[in-house]
Amino acid sequence: MTRRVLPALLLISVLASSLPGCGYNNLQAKDEAVNASWSEVLNQYQRRADLVPNLVNVVKGYASHEQQVLTEVTRARASVAGIQATPELVNDPVAFQKFQQAQSQLTGALSRLLVVSENYPNLKADASFRDLSAQLEGTENRITVARNRYITTVQDYNTYVRQLPQSLTAKVIGMQPRPNFSVNNEAAIATAPTVSFDTATPAGQSAPPVAQP
Repeated sequence: MTRRVLPALLLISVLASSLPGCGYNNLQAKDEAVNASWSEVLNQYQRRADLVPNLVNVVKGYASHEQQVLTEVTRARASVAGIQATPELVNDPVAFQKFQQAQSQLTGALSRLLVVSENYPNLKADASFRDLSAQLEGTENRITVARNRYITTVQDYNTYVRQLPQSLTAKVIGMQPRPNFSVNNEAAIATAPTVSFDTATPAGQSAPPVAQP
């Protein structure tokens, strides 16, 4: 019995002592950091999506004939809701890109909705609209922070997982680089919509053009 136990204990001891050198523990810690930062991104995007129906209903009460903009927002929100934003999504570059595109469309649609609201002084004076707009602006700021944190965390993870010797360990245990936020107009998408009540555009005038995300 002793002859069998000692080799097994020796093997366990060797494996345990080699774990720090092969980067296994650090890989697990960095993987958890990516998952946590991704969860915060989803949390803030969900917060924004929850605001959309009430915001659309308030705008509709004052500007029901702005059907095109209202429809764009509703469709963009439905597109976002149709994506299963699970933790596994960050391991699929194609699914991750679709998620980015859907969120970008919603960002653009909301920006156009807020610009349209400048044509309706009564809407801008509505307490519910002002409250929802303030919540939306705050949420957009939180999204920017969460996205930036995710970008930094994934960059750190991807750099580590590609380096030796941990790259060998990562290959053995099936850990791969994660997709990251990367779009041509990253700065524009990460900029929260501006909500201003200082000046009013007279009804009937065209709202200023909005850059497409």
